[in-house]
Formats: sequence, structure tokens, C-alpha cells
Amino acid sequence: MFERMREDIRSVFQRDPAARNALEVLICYPGLHALWLHRLAHGLWCSDWKLLARLVSHVGRWLTGIEIHPGARIGRRLFIDHGMGVVIGETAEIGDDVTLYHGVTLGGTSWNKGKRHPTLEDRVIVGAGAKILGPFTVGAGAKIGSNAVVTRAVPAGATAVGIPGRIVARPDDEQEVRRRAIAEKYGFDAYALGQNTPDPVAQAISQLLDHLQAVDERLEGMCQALKALGSDYHAKELPALREEDFSGVKDEGGKSSA
Repeated sequence: MFERMREDIRSVFQRDPAARNALEVLICYPGLHALWLHRLAHGLWCSDWKLLARLVSHVGRWLTGIEIHPGARIGRRLFIDHGMGVVIGETAEIGDDVTLYHGVTLGGTSWNKGKRHPTLEDRVIVGAGAKILGPFTVGAGAKIGSNAVVTRAVPAGATAVGIPGRIVARPDDEQEVRRRAIAEKYGFDAYALGQNTPDPVAQAISQLLDHLQAVDERLEGMCQALKALGSDYHAKELPALREEDFSGVKDEGGKSSA
């Protein structure tokens, strides 16, 4: 038991840069307290002490602001950061090294008995305020954006954002290189935010950059064909895009805030 507790404390240091020492983590992290109380409640639940298990769970909710049904199955090194308002339903299953932020709900969409709540596989990260509702699986290493409402399965390694939750696809390396080239040509990094943070607006702008790249290549091919036919046509230089025209959509570091 004490080895598991030490493991839980070490996991806090790995995922929270605000943690300063073991004593602070031990007495000031409600996510840990809720997790430890749940282990007691879950043990009572599995031993058929249902009422006592619910009582322990209720006390844990009162002390920490985190509600975990004693029937929920939780793996190793779960980290609940801040934790206030987290709700984990009876048939929820959580793998190892999962991270939940405050306001997360692992809930159900049915009053029927049986599996009603989601399964989170290993290393899933769920952002603040996200709601994952229903008896489906969020694959290993997936990320759920803050305030997303997810009602369908999420593949391993994917990122889901928005209401309702949508899977955000990342471009392959070749596509990313093309987008960078066309953005640099026009003097504006319109999708900088999308490099690390999946964002629907940034993704839409990225699609426009792909279209501009295709149009640019087609026009270049037409110019070459005209010259091959003996035309004296000379393409004019494209008008330059002024930096000040984009000042309203760039942050202080020169990156897009689109």
C-alpha cells in the first residue's frame, strides 16, 4: 500500500511543475486524497459492503470536491490536477498514467444498468471541463481538449476537441512542409497555433494554404507551357503582403493567434 502511495506522489512530480516537495504533495493535493479514498471505497464495494463504500465515497467528495463512484475501476498513477468538480461514474474504467483536470466528467447517457460510462486507456489526457459521455473507449495516448463534449470513441493517439467532440487530424510531414513554404512565400505564418494545439480555425486556414499551393503550382505550369509555345508572356510579380496588415492577428512573438 505504501509503495503505491509513493508511486502516486512521484507521478505528481512528473506531471505538475508546481509541486515543490513530498510533504506539500501529501497534504495539499486533493486529487491524491480522492484517489486513496477511492481505493478504500472500491475495496469495500468489491467485498459487497456497498453502503459503507458509498459512505466513504461521499466523505471523499465532501473533503475534496471530487466524486468517484466506488464501482469505478482505476489503474495506476492516475493524476487529478486541481480536481474540483471531477465526476467519475460507476462503470468507468481508467488505465495507467491517465491525467484528468478539473471539471472533467466521465458520465453516462443511459439509465439502463450495465456498462454506461467510458473507458480511458493508458496515458489519456483530459482537459479541464471536458465531458466524456457513454460506454465507449478513448484509446491509449489520446487527448481530449478542454470543454469538449465527447460522445463517440476516440482512436489511440488522436485528439478530440469541440462540441460535439471532433477528431482533429494532424498533417503528414510532406503536407506540413508544403504549408510552411506557401506561408513563408506570402510572408505570414497563418497556422502557427495549429502546430502544437489542434484548432479548427487554424486547420481551416491550413486548408486554404494547401489550396493556394495547388493554384500556385498550376499557374506556374501554365506559364511554362505558354513560353514553350513561343508566347512572349511574362508573369508579373505578385503583390507583397504587408506585415502591418496582419498585426491584428499576430501575438507579440510574431505568431498567429488565429
